[in-house]
Amino acid sequence: MVASATPMSHGHRLVVFGGLMLAGLMSSLDATVLGTALPALVGDLGGLGRMAWVSTAYVLATSVTVPLSGRLGDLFGRRGVLLAGLAGFLAGSAACGAAPSMDWLIAFRVVQGAAAGCLMSSMFALTGDLFEPRERARYQGCSALIFAVSSIAGPLVGGFLTDHASWRWVFYVNLPLGLAAIATTVLFLRLPEPEGGPRAGSGAGGASSVDYAGIVLLGAAVTCFTLFTSWAGTRYAWDSPVVLALAAGSAALFAVWVLAERTAAEPVIPPRLFRDRSFAVACAVAAVGGATGFGLAIYLPMFFQVVGGAGATESGLLLLPMMTGLLVASMGAGRRIARTGRYHRLPAASMALSALGVALLATMDTGTGLLTACCFMAVLGFGAGLSQQVVMLIAQNAAPRRDLGAASAGVFATRMLGTSAGMAVFGAIVSSRFAEEVGRRVPDGSVPAFRDAVRPEVLDTLPGPVRDGVAEAFAAAFSDLFLAGLPLLAVGFAAALLLPDVPLAPRGPGPGAKG
Repeated sequence: MVASATPMSHGHRLVVFGGLMLAGLMSSLDATVLGTALPALVGDLGGLGRMAWVSTAYVLATSVTVPLSGRLGDLFGRRGVLLAGLAGFLAGSAACGAAPSMDWLIAFRVVQGAAAGCLMSSMFALTGDLFEPRERARYQGCSALIFAVSSIAGPLVGGFLTDHASWRWVFYVNLPLGLAAIATTVLFLRLPEPEGGPRAGSGAGGASSVDYAGIVLLGAAVTCFTLFTSWAGTRYAWDSPVVLALAAGSAALFAVWVLAERTAAEPVIPPRLFRDRSFAVACAVAAVGGATGFGLAIYLPMFFQVVGGAGATESGLLLLPMMTGLLVASMGAGRRIARTGRYHRLPAASMALSALGVALLATMDTGTGLLTACCFMAVLGFGAGLSQQVVMLIAQNAAPRRDLGAASAGVFATRMLGTSAGMAVFGAIVSSRFAEEVGRRVPDGSVPAFRDAVRPEVLDTLPGPVRDGVAEAFAAAFSDLFLAGLPLLAVGFAAALLLPDVPLAPRGPGPGAKG
């Protein structure tokens, strides 16, 4: 029996959705906002050798809690998970802003990141609860605005606050936004109780059904995988014992987790979801999209700085065409799905257009004009946008109501893992190819290593001929980097062709989470 709840008006749902957008914007901004604030932060707190952990700790904690919080929302109600995430994020933000040392800041970033995972999973799952499937498509498309804005605005906001106030305000600015999101949740979010399993049981019975073994195994596997992709080729060599141990550990832990989930009463991500071809295809396309859309795009500002001589802020702004294409495609796809209920051709179109964009970007060299580069990026962004939120709709349409949170978080976590893996693999490709090319173009050995050669302060000290050789070498390495993404997109395209044509049903939100 489902507990009754006062029906939410459409206006109330829009207010709640606005609060969810605020929560998502906070969590995604904090993954990008610190880049321009790090020099001032390190100058104040010290700890230069631990600087990378300020970002790594946040991403790591977010990656772990996204799938876990999604399932907990299914079992015990998403309203409570969302409020816990908001409270934790505000507490973590306030603590980060007041951090007395680098070690404390890193610890508080873990709190922030863990809460951010709760916010991201709740945002997608609650959108599924609030709106009927076809209407949901329109609002999921609007969610793409969060990621487009955060990727561009994050570094700009961080730099502005650091220059005009203090790096601590990078964290304090979250407080009014978070309080507004809490207010909308408390005042307006009213959903029926979850049904079945621990949702209907008493406290102890429900808690005993939680998959604690799965939570620990998945958390450990994601931790090893995230550290592996973050450290390989940067902090440690690819063949170092640390990197090899992390790779082997993540593979073993994921394998043990899959086996454990087969017998768990309430698994973190139910294996039955993967038996549905639509959900499996959605995860595959999300992983490929994360690797090629975000894993490759992370190197575009570097290209403009090294090859084009752009400044850091200018190179970030040059991503606007890609983000505009992503936003237009995502919102357009949402409107089309809302009108027709059809989506099965969009993932294949996304992979095909992304491949075209990647192939065009691979042709860029030191003579490529800025307008041409912007057009190429817009093609890649438009291709990525066609599946950015569509995969979430596919997963939610395939999943039973009781697994809505697990399905939403599973697709989002898959995209995050794909992005991490893509960044690591593509980073290894571009650095190794750069070393080969620069050896041929600057034979006197006067060029520093890749990680130093892409730093503006190092590039500015190089003699003119050496600087030109570095630019040419990087352009050649960049071309090979993008060509390496084409086979992956071909796999994604093949997977997308397997997506069955299952129209979205025009039904209401129904019972989904505890109010």
